[in-house]
Order: sequence, then C-alpha cells, then structure tokens
Amino acid sequence: MSPRDAVAHLTPDLWDRAGRLLIRKALAEFTHERLLAPELGPDGRYAVTSDDSAVTYRFAAQVLSLDHWLVDADSITRHDCDGAELPLDALDFFIELRRQLGLGEDILPVYLEEISSTLSGTAYKLAAEPVAAAQLAKSGFQEIETGMTEGHPCFVANNGRLGFGVHEYLSYAPETASPVQLIWLAARRDRSTFTSSADLDYDALINAELSERTLARFTDTLTGLGLDPADYHLLPVHPWQWWNKLSVSFAAEVAQRRLVCLGPGDDEYLAQQSIRTFFNTSAPSKHYVKTALSVLNMGFMRGLSAAYMEATPAINDWLAGLISSDDVFRAARFSIIRERAAIGYHHRQYEAATAKGSPYRKMLAALWRESPVPTLEPGQRLATMASLLHTDPHGASFVSALIEESGLTPATWLRRYLDAYLTPVLHSFYAYDLVFMPHGENVILVIEDGAVHRVIFKDIAEEIAVMDPTAVLPPAVERIRADVPEDKKLLSIFTDVFDCFLRFLNGILVSEGLLEEDTFWRTVADSVLAYQRSVPHLSDKFAQYDMFAEDFALSCLNRLQLRNNREMVDLQDPAGALQLIGTLKNPIAAFAPGRDTSTEHA
Repeated sequence: MSPRDAVAHLTPDLWDRAGRLLIRKALAEFTHERLLAPELGPDGRYAVTSDDSAVTYRFAAQVLSLDHWLVDADSITRHDCDGAELPLDALDFFIELRRQLGLGEDILPVYLEEISSTLSGTAYKLAAEPVAAAQLAKSGFQEIETGMTEGHPCFVANNGRLGFGVHEYLSYAPETASPVQLIWLAARRDRSTFTSSADLDYDALINAELSERTLARFTDTLTGLGLDPADYHLLPVHPWQWWNKLSVSFAAEVAQRRLVCLGPGDDEYLAQQSIRTFFNTSAPSKHYVKTALSVLNMGFMRGLSAAYMEATPAINDWLAGLISSDDVFRAARFSIIRERAAIGYHHRQYEAATAKGSPYRKMLAALWRESPVPTLEPGQRLATMASLLHTDPHGASFVSALIEESGLTPATWLRRYLDAYLTPVLHSFYAYDLVFMPHGENVILVIEDGAVHRVIFKDIAEEIAVMDPTAVLPPAVERIRADVPEDKKLLSIFTDVFDCFLRFLNGILVSEGLLEEDTFWRTVADSVLAYQRSVPHLSDKFAQYDMFAEDFALSCLNRLQLRNNREMVDLQDPAGALQLIGTLKNPIAAFAPGRDTSTEHA
C-alpha cells in the first residue's frame, strides 16, 4: 500500500462527520460526569461556553435517567462571542474547555493525540461500506466483532492506540479485519514461567495449538543454531511488539539466544475489540491468544505482567469450579471461558531496575483462553455484548434487530437478557463477595432465534476481585482478594452494570420508541427481585447492600483518563483511584417492594 492510500479515509467530509460524532459524545459524557454544566436557553437548546467565554457550543438534547444525555449530533453548532457560527473542530473543543475538563499541561497534548487517533479510526469506519444493523445482527461472531463502530461507550478517547503507525493500524486494529499471523519466540526455560490448568500441560497445549509442520520448522530453527529445543518454551507475540519493542528493548536477550525468533505461525487470527487478544480464524475451536502490547490505549499501556500471568490458570480453575457447583449459576446457564495457560518472560535487568507494576515488566507474556465456539448447540450463534449498543449509519440498532428476530415483546426480550446476564452478576456479589468487570467487551452472548439464551464471561484473572477479607482462598488465588470500603462495594454493580452499560441500552431502546424508561427500569427491578426471591437465605446481604437504595455515588471514568491518561488506575488498589462526584438517582429505587410509586417526585 502506498503512503497516500494508507490515509485515503482522511477526507474533509469524513473528518467533519467523525469530529461531530466525537463532540456529541464529549458533550454527553462530560456533562454526565459533571465536568460540563449546559444551560438551557429559551430556544430549547443547551449551551456550553468555553473557558474564556469566547466560544459557545449549542445543541439539542434529551436527558434520561442516570443523567444520560441523548445529544443530537446534527444539532451541534459553535459560535463566537458575537454569535457568528464557527466550524466544528474536535481538537479545538478540548483546548477551549481544558480548564473545565481538568486537562493539565502534561496531559493535554497526549490526550489530543489520543483524540486524533480516535477520530482517524472513526473516519476509517465511516469510509467503509455501511452494514445495516439487521444484517450485522445475523452475522458471524467475528463479523460482529469487527463490524462495531463505537468502542467503549463511556470513554471519549477510546481508540488512542498510541504507538501504532497508520500502516500498523490498518494491519492490527479490529475494525480493519486484517488477518494476523502471530510471531513465535523460543524463550529459555530458566527465564520464562509457564503455568496451566490442572487438566492441561505444556506439551498438550503446544501440540494442540501448532501443527506438526510448524513445530518441525521451529525445531529446525533452534537446532540449526546449535540449541536444544528442550531448553525452551514457545511463546506467541504480537507482531507489533516484536518489531517495535522486543527486537530493540530485548536485544541482549536475542543476541545471547535467551530469546530466539522462530517466525510467524501458520494460523491466521483476527484482533478483538480489546486490541491485544486474537481469535483463531483458521481453527475457531482453538484458543484465543492474548499478548503483551506496549501501546497506550484508553488509560493504560496494554502490556501483560509475567508475574500476573503465573497465577492466571489457577484463578480460572478456582472460579470454574465455584460456578459449576452452584445451583443458581447452573440455572442461569452461566459459564466462563477459562484462561487455561499462561507464559511470562522475566528480563532480569528490567525487573531489577523497576518497581512492581512497571510497563518494563509487562513487555513479554501471553495467555491462552478457551474458545466459546465448541460450546454452541445447533441453532445458536455468538455475539459480544458490546454489540447491543451498536447503531448503524442510519440510526438503526443491533438490539432492535435482535428483538424483531425473536418475535418477543421488547420487555420480554429484555427480561430474558437480564436473567442471563444480571442474575450471575448479582449472585456472584451476594453469595461470594465476588465482582467482575462485566462490561460489553467482557461478555459473550449466546443467541438463539434472536433472544439471549445464556452468557459467557471472559477476561477473568485480571478483572475479578473477592471483597470478603475472611474468604478462604487457595494460596494461588490470593491475589484476587481486594480491600474495598463497605460503601463502595455495590458500585461494582451500580457503576459497571447500571451506569456503564444499561444506561446506554436504555437510551437506545427509548430513542427507537421500543420501550418507555419506566418499563425498562421496572424490568431491571423485576429481574433483581426474582433473583432475591430465589435465594431467601441471603436476605441479610440484600439488606446490607441495598440494590433499591435511593441513590449511589457517581463514579467518573473520563475524569480518571483526563487526570492521568498513562495509568488511570493503580491495579493494586482500584477502589483508591475512584473519582466519585456526587450521586445518581437509582432508577430502580421506585420499584422497591412495598414502595408507593404514586407519591414519587411529589
């Protein structure tokens, strides 16, 4: 591809549309997080004024529960102090409002770079042949994964990917759907640590993942250098990581044959929305592969810790056993796809020179996660839960297409989805003090005739925590114990489920006229109550952590990224980093048992 062709998506029209969509999201989410305070004018439009009062943004919006702002993108205009209209410019937006947004001098230019990358990605998606939501909803698992257009619903700069050049973007971004062959290294066993589930060992994994021909090629490379293959583990790496990091930063390891580049494997993969995880398209029943990627994306360098990887299979085994032995989980048909094996390389000098958690300790590791494909029954298909928030260029939604296919009423469809998704989240919390990060990208839906039949959770070991300080955990699993203040524990549901997912789903169903807000949240409340009635022995926990509390703390994700876009959260103390700003009215409080809703808001 020529340098010019690589930027063919960067045209005035597409850039203007991408900028308008991003400003729409910024106005909505920054207002939700109370960084901006739009004023309603006599014309029924809202106004936000720049830090120096020289520029005003005007727009039409509808405000739903949970302070969710449905901003009309096409209504947004920008004016100078004399009222003359100015062209929209997304980068100018952040400069003009930087004090209100709390963007410091060190953060602002990096954030602008992330915004530029996000805009470029949006322009690329807008340049593609549009796919109707109804068509996408009936597509295959990976077509859906690569066909979504938005990314994380809360974060404004959600596709920064700083480190990718445009040619690498075209090769590795999920929306480009470019086949990728992972590069394999041989890593000295005295410098690498491999761990696996109890029912798997290294030889079984490698023999299942690599063909005899590929293994023979790798063996010939090692023996040709006079090396004994028995002294090495095989380790897959992201091609970007090899070319941009390992071949340079790990040059000493390569020179001294502690690492040996074996070349690409034969299987082709597709990058997932999480960018560093790959789905095997040559053999869909084989494992996903998650790789270290030293690219800055959405508040973190996306590396993988060799130390963290060591306990990953044991944590997954423990959780799988807990789920399989629980009647509530079984009744909900809930499951996880286990991270069954992991490998990490220890660079002794970087580890000696850095503290725990440093990006220098996260440059070379990988894990293998089960594929959900073998678990499907005839007539079932897969879709990431993030797809429920997808809308096509004409405004039609993925979720409405599923509802239409199912033949169910929207409320009945929603209830089936909630019983499959929300019930396991609630039961994990109340029965086991166990919390997930159950956002759209971490949940896979099993669809049958358009309805959600069951859900599968993934990305387990880095994303779960046990909040009970007295819980008895196996030594290998102790890492997931988290010290969370009592008043913040239920935010794992109120923030991660209600505010960061259901808020947006409600907005889509309301805007399409499929459900009234009261019906949506009453259905959520009914699902919660049905769960509570099914486990009366947990009634004391329900009283202690009240799902029907009048309000809950507003936890702000963009504020984290605006404050520190290189490391939003200390993963050793996630609760300590929360940005809590006021409260949100709990949308299911009105439906608490015995509450008289006729006097609400009186």
